[in-house]
Amino acid sequence: MSERRDARELLEPDRIVVFDGAMGTMLYARGVFINQCYDELNARAPDLVRDVHREYVKAGAEVLETNSFGANRVKLAPHGLEGQVAELNCQAARLAREAAGAHVLVAGAVGPLGIRIEPFGPTSRGEARAIFREQLAALQEGGADLFLLETFADLDEIEQAILAARDVDATVPLIAQMTIGQDGLTPFGATPEDVARALDGWGADIVGLNCSVGPQAILEAVERMAAVTSRKLSAQPNAGMPRDVGGRTMYMASPEYMANYARHLIQAGAKVVGGCCGTTPEHIKAVVEGIRPLVPRQQWRASVRYQLPHTDDVTPAGGDDRRDDSAGQPATPFAERSQWATKIARREFVTSVEIVPPRGVDASRMLDGVRSLRAAGVDAVNVPDGPRAQSRMGALMTSLLIEQQVGIETVTHYCCRDRNLLGMLSDLLGASAMGLRNLLIITGDPPKMGPYPDATAVFDIDSIGLTNLVSRLNRGLDPGGHAIGTPTRFAIGVGVNPAAIDPTYELRRFEWKVNAGAEFAITQPVFDVEQLERFLTSIAHVRIPVVAGIWPLVSARNAEFLANEVPGVVVPESVIQRMRQASEKSKEHALAEGMALAREMLEQVRSTVQGVQVSAPFGRVELALQVFGHDAP
Repeated sequence: MSERRDARELLEPDRIVVFDGAMGTMLYARGVFINQCYDELNARAPDLVRDVHREYVKAGAEVLETNSFGANRVKLAPHGLEGQVAELNCQAARLAREAAGAHVLVAGAVGPLGIRIEPFGPTSRGEARAIFREQLAALQEGGADLFLLETFADLDEIEQAILAARDVDATVPLIAQMTIGQDGLTPFGATPEDVARALDGWGADIVGLNCSVGPQAILEAVERMAAVTSRKLSAQPNAGMPRDVGGRTMYMASPEYMANYARHLIQAGAKVVGGCCGTTPEHIKAVVEGIRPLVPRQQWRASVRYQLPHTDDVTPAGGDDRRDDSAGQPATPFAERSQWATKIARREFVTSVEIVPPRGVDASRMLDGVRSLRAAGVDAVNVPDGPRAQSRMGALMTSLLIEQQVGIETVTHYCCRDRNLLGMLSDLLGASAMGLRNLLIITGDPPKMGPYPDATAVFDIDSIGLTNLVSRLNRGLDPGGHAIGTPTRFAIGVGVNPAAIDPTYELRRFEWKVNAGAEFAITQPVFDVEQLERFLTSIAHVRIPVVAGIWPLVSARNAEFLANEVPGVVVPESVIQRMRQASEKSKEHALAEGMALAREMLEQVRSTVQGVQVSAPFGRVELALQVFGHDAP
């Protein structure tokens, strides 16, 4: 039998290593539902886990991660398995070891505890360290060659995990990885530089990032980390951001896209690359082949591509989501509910700009931008509600600040993810009492898309059910049909995606939304006018005023990010090519080309829709105003 590979090779400064991809994605694709304990499968279905490992070996992975991400006593407790920590982790390492053979390494994978430790939680640092130590010792006993701490959000917690790893064996190579959001920060506000310095200082051999976001955000963060640490860097992004396709959640970044960014990551300084959620053996095979020019390696045979099904959106339950116009009081005529509604009712072309709320309590910069919009004559400001499951100032409070301090109307996005039915009812009654009038009702992105994957989504109802609820409030009725007194006066908008991967499903949901009471719709960003026109034709029988979303691109990287990592957005290859050609000249050429594309889109859709919603990329209001043909005041 061949001698086992030495894990210390990973620490050689110039050595580039490819890890495997997602385990959960593969198990889910093979019929294991998310309400099961995936770590228990090591004992209950070992062949299933072993076969996934073997697929990654065939794809060319040099390191396999054990199926033990949540196998600590805290996360096992809800399943009644807290007494089997040693058994499940030993078995996880053995299964990976059997698949790995002599030439592939096994990383004992350890995730966060899923609880807060002091000073923000009841668990002490010492207790957390002991829990991690128990798991790590079992992984080493089972045959793990190195330790991998992954998807941590809290620096205080990963410090205890690092200390525990060193308690078990100070000579074993240790990789420590945090997770970030699209804003480049950890869920608790640490920058990539903060992460690199902290993990370096605590003695991790390799430091890096994984999960929550796709390759582009990870690349930008790695570039920043490389500037402040001499440690080897690791990067294991998701396969883009998930999209809902017919009620299933799929990660849409192609193997080719992941391979392209693997090259970028290596050029930026990462020496350990792999994949997290949504990545499959086919992605890893593409990465292995894609980086061959950077590091010669043996060619491996391809494997099979799998996709992750999931359902976070709730299908409407037939008649319960339909309007009953015979009940309650007559609703205030649509044209009388707001200035926005008045213009739409008069068939005037409306203009709006989407501005993301601030992360903290200081809204001054955002309000200054909104004042520029008001001075330029923009009709309304669109305020998203936790887009991509990120934590920001609430959309309702942000809208009130804007309306009260600037005097321009808002179109407030309101999602179903974070509040139960009673909470939504209370919010909406308060919003109406405070004078908010325009709503855009959306289901909301699931938490696993954002930097808080352990957050709980509520989803008591979806956007169709909420549209029905608001329609009833406009007639003076609560969800139970009881009178509330003076009716609300909301102009009810809904989201729609003309570029949906499953247009039949999207059309059916749009019909339900209109039937539930929707009065106008705002689309996802549109980059293909012909596609928009086909969609408008398909909804002719239930047509309500449609406002087209327009997103000014600022670079080729921005275009590729939208195309591959933002759910619901489709960017044609012709647009990406235009941005690539411009970006090759300079950043200024790329920005000018992006503005030109947005202005072209505005002119082309003007005659077919009721208005436009222009996004302010990265909060840059002046770019949105340029789309309308004038500069910020």
